[in-house]
This record gives sequence, C-alpha cells and structure tokens, in this order.
Amino acid sequence: MNIRVYIPDEKIEGFYIDALKEYEKRLARYCKIELIRFKDNKQLDNTVPDKSYRILLSPSGKRVTSEEVAKYISALGLSGVSDIAIIIGNITLACNDRLALSSLDMALGLQTTALYEQIYRAYRIINNHAYHK
Repeated sequence: MNIRVYIPDEKIEGFYIDALKEYEKRLARYCKIELIRFKDNKQLDNTVPDKSYRILLSPSGKRVTSEEVAKYISALGLSGVSDIAIIIGNITLACNDRLALSSLDMALGLQTTALYEQIYRAYRIINNHAYHK
C-alpha cells in the first residue's frame, strides 16, 4: 500500500518531524508512506494522482476508533486500492471520504503525528502484532 499524506506548507516543530521519521521507519515493513507539503488548493489538485483514493482528515469528519481504522485500511487493500492520499487542511478538493481522528482542533504537527501513529497502530492490529491500548 502506498500512502501519501498531504499537509499545508507550514512550519512544524522539530520534535514532530523526528516523530514522523520514526513512524516512517516503523511503517516501512507494512507500507510506503510519504509526507508531501502543498501551498494551495491548486498545487494540491495538481499533485494528488487521479488514481489515489482521497481521504480528507478533518475534525468534522467521521470519527473512527483504532480498530475501525485497521478495518478501513484492510478493506481498502482487499478492494484493490493500493494508493491512498490523506489530506490534512482546509481544502476544497473532491475526496472519497472524510475522517476525523478527534473532534478537537490540533496543531498541524500534532495532527500529522497522531495520524502516523494511528496508521502504525492499524497495521499492528491488521497483522495481529502487540500494541498498547
């Protein structure tokens, strides 16, 4: 599975960048994950491949549990989806789904790190590997 996470081109604190790199390393055994920054909706629209299954991450999206994220990723893979674009930010791009990690508004670095952590947790659940609750 190829997962691309698109975030606005804003400053993220170094400790969040370090956490993202750690999760990228851990996720390498399960999927390919890439962080891509965008400046505006036009650049985002030109950057996201047409074949990608597009998910908007927003506090107003459908709230899901860790187990539901695992089932969601697994179901996408079983249905033949191999390219996922997860978009964080206030955008107008047409998306296939809208999810929320929390109903809270979070700083971009925290939200991105939480997303990576949930993707990692989902793959641990999918593969029946231990992970704390």
